Amino acid sequence: MERLRACPHCDALYQIAPVAPRERAICTRCGAVLIAPRARAFSRIIALAVTALILMAAAIFMPFLDLSASGMHSRASVLDAVLAFSDGMMLPLSVAVGALIVVIPALRLSLIVYTLAPMMRGGPALPRAGQAFRLADALKPWSMAEIFLIGVAVALVKVAGIATVTPGPAFWAFCGLVVVTVLHDDVMDAESVWQAIERRESARRTAADAAASRA
Repeated sequence: MERLRACPHCDALYQIAPVAPRERAICTRCGAVLIAPRARAFSRIIALAVTALILMAAAIFMPFLDLSASGMHSRASVLDAVLAFSDGMMLPLSVAVGALIVVIPALRLSLIVYTLAPMMRGGPALPRAGQAFRLADALKPWSMAEIFLIGVAVALVKVAGIATVTPGPAFWAFCGLVVVTVLHDDVMDAESVWQAIERRESARRTAADAAASRA
């Protein structure tokens, strides 16, 4: 059973065969990519995840937009946007916005770093690495930083006619975050990560059994 994998799109069952870097294993039924290993993939994934976390920290606290209209000037950050609905019955909306554009993306990237960092140089997986990576994969559809940026772009088009809008440093940091996240997800190969976790855990169990038998 450990050598069997189901296509995530059509549930076709396959026996996993070795796939070299730059090669792809494709589902014959629906054409979905099952395995696409890349050389030095773990180091690239970690580098992109850490870069995204740094950009996210900058995007949260630095000025996002400057608005000027009729002699009035206003500056807002992503944190201000999250807290804009924090009063009264709109509090759940504020919590949802903060979770979807800040908390969940940051948590997902942190879980990926936690899973892959020890294995990047061939070390053993950390405790509950499999659960951490499974949670990171489950959070992917709920990581909506790019949706927020699209919404901001639409709002800027509508506001441009009545006010002067100047993107701040956080706006460009957020743009960079979206690009880095797309590259990160493109490099990510979940099957290779699961195989690495299974190999490390199997080696750890073998070493523990050997130590127990000697004792």
